[in-house]
Amino acid sequence: MSKAFVKDPGDGDEEEDSPPENPVPKGVKNYMTPGGAAKLQEELHDLLHKQRPELTAVVSWAAGNGDRSENADYIYGKRRLREIDRRIRFLTKRLEAAEIVDPAKIQSDQIFFGATVTLEEEDGERKTYSIVGIDEADPGHGKISWISPLTRVLLKAKVGDVVQLRSPKGLRDLEILEIRYQEIP
Repeated sequence: MSKAFVKDPGDGDEEEDSPPENPVPKGVKNYMTPGGAAKLQEELHDLLHKQRPELTAVVSWAAGNGDRSENADYIYGKRRLREIDRRIRFLTKRLEAAEIVDPAKIQSDQIFFGATVTLEEEDGERKTYSIVGIDEADPGHGKISWISPLTRVLLKAKVGDVVQLRSPKGLRDLEILEIRYQEIP
C-alpha cells in the first residue's frame, strides 16, 4: 500500500484524543489570581512571539531541503508546531474564561478563593496553603487549587474551627490557626 494512504500517528490532530489539562468543572467559573493570569499571559506571549516564529523558520528551512518523508527537522518541527498551536489554543480559552480575583482586596474572616490559611495537624505540624486557580496550583509550594479535596473541607471555615479531611492515611483533623488575604506570588 502506498504511504500516501497510511496515516502517520504524528500527523493527525491529537486534540480529540487527549483529555483537557486541569479541567474546570462544568458550569463553574475559572477563578484565577492576578499573578496566575499574568503567568499564563506571559507564556502565551512567549509562544506566539518567540517560540512559534523561530520554529516556523526552522520548519520552512527544513521543507526546502527536499524529501520531507525522511527529513527529521521537518517532521519533528511540524509535530512541535502542532503542540505549540494546541497550547496556544488552550491558553487562549483559559484566559478568555478566567475570572480574576485579587485576594488582596478581599476582607473576610472565612476561607474563600484567594485565602492563605495556616493549619495545624493532629501531630502539631503547621502548614500554610494559598487557595489559587486550577492552572496555578503547586502543592509543593503551598498553592492548592480551589477544587482540591483540602480546599473543599476548608471553604467557609473560620479561625479556630477544626475540619476533617479524608485522606489515604485516614481521617485527619485540621485546626485553622490563621486566615489572611494577601497578594499571592
